Amino acid sequence: MHTHSIEKWKHEHVFLGREHARNERRVRFVVALTLAMMVAEIVAGTVYGSLALLADGWHMATHAGALTISAAAYAFARRRARDSRFVFGTGKVGELAGFTSAVILAGIASIIGFESIVRLWQPSAIRFDEAILVACVGLAVNLASAALLNQKPEAHHDHDEGHVHAGDDGDHAQHDHNLRAAYLHVMADALTSVLAIAALLAGKHLDLVWMDAACGLLGAAVILSWSFRLLRGTGAALLDVETDSRLPTQIRGRIEHGNGDKLADLHVWRVGPGGFAAILSIVSDDPRAPDHYKALLHGLGGLAHVTVEVQPCADGRSPRDPRLETLPAGRE
Repeated sequence: MHTHSIEKWKHEHVFLGREHARNERRVRFVVALTLAMMVAEIVAGTVYGSLALLADGWHMATHAGALTISAAAYAFARRRARDSRFVFGTGKVGELAGFTSAVILAGIASIIGFESIVRLWQPSAIRFDEAILVACVGLAVNLASAALLNQKPEAHHDHDEGHVHAGDDGDHAQHDHNLRAAYLHVMADALTSVLAIAALLAGKHLDLVWMDAACGLLGAAVILSWSFRLLRGTGAALLDVETDSRLPTQIRGRIEHGNGDKLADLHVWRVGPGGFAAILSIVSDDPRAPDHYKALLHGLGGLAHVTVEVQPCADGRSPRDPRLETLPAGRE
C-alpha cells in the first residue's frame, strides 16, 4: 500500500460540543457580569455591615474565578482540538473544569457555613435599606446570567463525513458539564441573593437579626448539595464510568439483531459533549467488513467514534452457541 493512499482513512478526533463556540461566548459574558457585581456587593457589604451581602460578594469572587476556569477550558479545548497529543481529543477538558468548579463550589459553601455559625454567636449591626437594594441588584444580575446560560441549543444539521453521528436520540450526549458548572455557580449566587434579601427584610421589619446568619447556613447546605451532584457527574465522565446503559443496549440490539453475529466485547465511553466512543469486538460465522457494522450503528445515540474488530468463528460453531459468549474477546 502506498503511503499517500492511507490519508483517506485518517480522521480527526474533535469531540467538542455542537454549541462549544456559543457556550464559550455566553460564559465570557457572564464572567464580566459576575465580576462587576462582585465588586459592588463586597463594597456595599463592608460599608453597610451585612454579613449576608458581604458573604454573597466574596463567594461571588470565587464564583468569578470558577467561571473564568470554565471560560479558559472552552478556549483551551478549542485551540487544542486537533492536537494529536490528546488521543481522543479535548472534549473532556470541560469535564475537568466542571470537576474543579464543583470543588470550588463545595469550598464556598463551607466558608459561608462557617461564617454564618460565627455570626450566630457574634451578631453585628446592619444598615438594612442599602443592603437590601444592593442584594436586589445582585439577584437581577444573577437571574439574567442564569437565563443566558440555560438557553436551549440552536437547531443544527449534521453531514456525514465517515463517522457515526448523533441522531435524534443522542441529545444526552450533548450534556456539557462545563456549562452546567457555570450555571450552578450562577444559581448559587442567585440563591444566596434571595436568602440575603429574606434575611435583611426579616431583620428590618421583624427585628430578627439572627436570620442573616440562619439564611447563610441554609444557603451553604443547598450549595453543598449542588456541588456533590456536579462532582458525581463530572467524576464519572473523567473515569469513564458507564452512567447510562441505553446506548450499549441499543448497540448490542443493532449488531445482534437476527443475523447470528454476537458481541464478545463492548466498551462505550464519553469523549466530551460531542458524544461517545465505542469499541466493538464482534464474533461471526459470516464476517463482514467493519464498515458494514458501522453502517448498522449510523445515527445512533451520540456515537462519534467507532472501532470495530471482527472475529471469524473459525471452528464452525455458531455465535448463537451460548458457550461462545463466555469466551474473552480475541479468542475463538
